[in-house]
Amino acid sequence: MSSWSSDDELFSLVSDRLYTAVIGDVLDRLGHRHSFLPPEVRQLKPYGVVVGRAMPVLEADVYDYSQPFGRMFEALDDLRPGEVYVAAGGSRRYAFFGELMSIAAAARGARGAVLHGYHRDTRALLAGDFPVFSMGGYGQDQGVRGRVIEYRVAIEVSGVTVEPGDLVVGDADGVVVVPRALEATVVDEALAKVGTESDVREALMAGTSARSAFDRFKVM
Repeated sequence: MSSWSSDDELFSLVSDRLYTAVIGDVLDRLGHRHSFLPPEVRQLKPYGVVVGRAMPVLEADVYDYSQPFGRMFEALDDLRPGEVYVAAGGSRRYAFFGELMSIAAAARGARGAVLHGYHRDTRALLAGDFPVFSMGGYGQDQGVRGRVIEYRVAIEVSGVTVEPGDLVVGDADGVVVVPRALEATVVDEALAKVGTESDVREALMAGTSARSAFDRFKVM
């Protein structure tokens, strides 16, 4: 049985005690080997962390300009507390997210944004407290180039499937997605692995060889 009774407790536990690398290791061991978003998706602020439930958003390129932004406003207004705005699709001709979107998302209790694309308004986002993970800053607007065509649907990001409600964890080493059906097992095993890593660290500092430490603890 899990040691948390609510999403808030789970998010705090993951933020305080876990990190993406150990979560990814556990997913690998469970045979779920496509869980990290591409390494180009990075935190905007050093040491920024995001933990929350995925609210996937699907983008697409447009050329008729008749519906600026598409369903983007619907998606923003539908965000719920504890969710992460996860946007993918379309091309890299424009930014998916910016300062005013971050204000709208934060006001609805969202915990961050993860973009398989660019953000804009970099200085304002750096000055704020809303965690953003993206492929970098680029000022060109999506209004006449792209639109949100759907949200709260499964999306795929470079082989990683993101379903609504999946656990999203991002830190300095990237962003990992944990299927909701596996999260209790993954978090419990990751907590145990963190404890074992502490034992390995102490053994290595005491002079134990790396080979001997791995043979003893099966962790490195």
